[in-house]
Amino acid sequence: MRVSNMFIPTLREVPAEAEIDSHKLMLRAGLMRKIASGVYSFLPLGYRTFRKIEQIVREEMDRAGAQELIMSALLPAEVYQASGRWEVFGAEMFRLKDRNDREFCLGPTHEEVFTETVKNEIRSYRALPLTLYQIQTKYRDERRPRFGVMRSREFVMKDAYSFDRDEAGLDISYQKMYEAYCRIFDRCGLNYIVVDADTGAMGGSGSQEFMVKSSVGESGIAYCEACGYAANDEKAECISDSCCDTSCCSESGQDCCSEELELTKVATPDVKTIEELTEFFKCSPKEFAKTLIYKADDKIVAAMVRGDRELNETKLQNLLNCIELEMADPETVQKVTGADVGFAGPIGLDIEIIIDNEVANMKNFIVGANESGFHYKNVNIERDFKASMVKDIRTICEGDKCPKCGAPVKVELGIEVGHIFKLGTKYSDALHCVYLDENGKENPMVMGCYGIGINRTMAAIIEQNNDENGIVWPMSVAPYHVIIIPVNTKDDSQAALAEKIYSDLLESGVEVMIDDRDERAGVKFKDADLIGIPIRITVGKKASEGIVEYKLRKDSEVIELKAEEAVEKAKSEVYQTKVV
Repeated sequence: MRVSNMFIPTLREVPAEAEIDSHKLMLRAGLMRKIASGVYSFLPLGYRTFRKIEQIVREEMDRAGAQELIMSALLPAEVYQASGRWEVFGAEMFRLKDRNDREFCLGPTHEEVFTETVKNEIRSYRALPLTLYQIQTKYRDERRPRFGVMRSREFVMKDAYSFDRDEAGLDISYQKMYEAYCRIFDRCGLNYIVVDADTGAMGGSGSQEFMVKSSVGESGIAYCEACGYAANDEKAECISDSCCDTSCCSESGQDCCSEELELTKVATPDVKTIEELTEFFKCSPKEFAKTLIYKADDKIVAAMVRGDRELNETKLQNLLNCIELEMADPETVQKVTGADVGFAGPIGLDIEIIIDNEVANMKNFIVGANESGFHYKNVNIERDFKASMVKDIRTICEGDKCPKCGAPVKVELGIEVGHIFKLGTKYSDALHCVYLDENGKENPMVMGCYGIGINRTMAAIIEQNNDENGIVWPMSVAPYHVIIIPVNTKDDSQAALAEKIYSDLLESGVEVMIDDRDERAGVKFKDADLIGIPIRITVGKKASEGIVEYKLRKDSEVIELKAEEAVEKAKSEVYQTKVV
């Protein structure tokens, strides 16, 4: 392809709206453009990479025995209502009505529709196992679209669904998808980790996420180098220390773990935050218990974690089995506690109180007094208040004990690019998707679900493969493999040699660009680096001798080669990555 004929609207300045490297570079390199908040169109270069990722996914799905089809994105409400998810998706679902007032949605995911399709067509055990997949657009009305295509309202997903006779069959299908996902992300050149994850709105008995480590990731990854345990921070189990293991006594100089002391109310005017309270009481945040007031659907609950911890809203939502969970507004806090925000505490509360298992081990700790400007110290559970539940509701932190082996865990941020679920019979029970066994008895099909975000995978690749000059595409997903840059297009020997190399590479099946623009060499080099083409062949002053410069985008080294050698070397680099 000749650059002079290509639509590559590159930008020299970083767009103000872009926050992370992938978003900045996808706009600057002319890969995509924004249409509305969370809605983007892919331009020619970006779409070439997008389709290559799709093709890698398709090849590995097919290799694993899955069959591709395509479902509608416009879906009737009835199937979601039957599974109970019409309400679960809440405001994230794009809903609409046709002219006959029938309710529809733009598909956020397709478990129900695949289940309905198989239910209507498969009756015998002989047709199982079966795995079907599609690569199709999904729609979710994100509250805060951000980071470009990382969190958008419209995105393309590969979603696959397996149907088996029993749990043993599901285990086999699940493992096939696990291995296929590893091959996909290996071929995309990603450094990833597989972690245990929360099943969320999808439901089921278990799931794993494929996470790309990144400083801009929205999910925390807790992992143990000693035993290999890994989970996202929504799922990672927190092991509680006993009070005397926390070192809070030595930090504060007080014996907070001794016998129960007398409950005392302390005036704390304008002292609300943990930082302010630790300064006021001259003690460790480990001696406090935060009381947080939440709205869980139509009821108000209190949740308590230690002062230095963060409450895990996913764990709390799963525990309460609620559709909507949000922090209570100041008016609700005032109504429930009788105090301003910052002074809530468990003593005297007439609502459900869920405490973290770490709080259950605390003695003589400090809480809000449910009175503005006051706190209690020397608070003890059972004597001063009773908990409705004691559960793990906090977020794991760096250095916490591994739930498997007890060694300290590490915590990093990551980008979710793939998610696999063991759904079990959640949807087949709800939608009566059954098969007849050898004895003619009806049994629910046992299902799995497997998703990959194509847009997110593309952005994650850029996050892990870029430098100060632009994108550094892995060969497997680069929009083109080679770019040829004649330094002076008006020089006959340079132009002729560049055209010869271009022709030879095209005939060999290499995807190649030739920058035939009448531009300065520096401009061409900057554009080539920005868009990230893996191999650059520069035809300059030694063209008359048949010598060119050969450079890999990922390396700084530039070597001189005979033109024929450069062609062969480029072909070797490209063909090496085509081996599946």
